[in-house]
Amino acid sequence: MLRLYLRRYSLTILLALTIVFLSLLPIPDLKVGVHVPLADKWTHMVMYGVLTFAIWFDYKRSHQKFNAWRLFVFTFMAPIAMGGILELMQAHLTSCRSGEWLDFVANTIGVCCGTVAGLLLKIKKHKTQ
Repeated sequence: MLRLYLRRYSLTILLALTIVFLSLLPIPDLKVGVHVPLADKWTHMVMYGVLTFAIWFDYKRSHQKFNAWRLFVFTFMAPIAMGGILELMQAHLTSCRSGEWLDFVANTIGVCCGTVAGLLLKIKKHKTQ
């Protein structure tokens, strides 16, 4: 059973593990010549948007029928919960990172954007059939 999930959701698992490691490891302070306002929040939105779209992509690739409840739980609720748990872990379990509510909000916005992209992928699939 585990092999089945690893094969079906390999992209999703790889991205989720990457986000976990990036969220808990210390980040060096890089001096960049260009200042991007809210760069940290944009990074959160992109990471969680890509993760959510990857879940949709893996689900579409490995299932013939769409189960609305599973899609809601695994493509919407699970990434939001993951983002919240990681922010709590940063705040309480690390000394090099800080959990922030605005990061959680940015994660959630990214999940919403990834969900919209996933819905468009689902609609495209049904139009071509």
